[in-house]
Amino acid sequence: MKNKLFFISLFFVLAASLLALTAQAQSVDSAVKGLNETAGAVDAFKPQVASGESYGTAFLATKTGQIVGLILSFVGVLFLGLMIYAGINWMTANGNEQKVSESKDMIINAAIGIVIVFAAYAITSFLGTELLK
Repeated sequence: MKNKLFFISLFFVLAASLLALTAQAQSVDSAVKGLNETAGAVDAFKPQVASGESYGTAFLATKTGQIVGLILSFVGVLFLGLMIYAGINWMTANGNEQKVSESKDMIINAAIGIVIVFAAYAITSFLGTELLK
């Protein structure tokens, strides 16, 4: 009974959020215009908003780039933490082959993960610049 109640409530939450998204999608242009007007009041963002582009897309592109940079910084710190943890785990293994193997696997997985993240960033960056031309 509890499972059915959970899935029914989950369905209603998803349906309500979908309806809210469709209602918000109709007013995106006015929201972006309002955000850009507000950003134009701040001296630091005036050149970006006043670039003459429709709704100040230079401002939105700058903010998007800053958010992506923040996420990549977090991923880099996470990668560094995993590498340090795996290295300490390896050094303190005391000859235990299972701990050494787990540490090696963690280092390899962290390296593969950082390569995937930066490859995704490179592809997205390339496609973004090509689509904006």
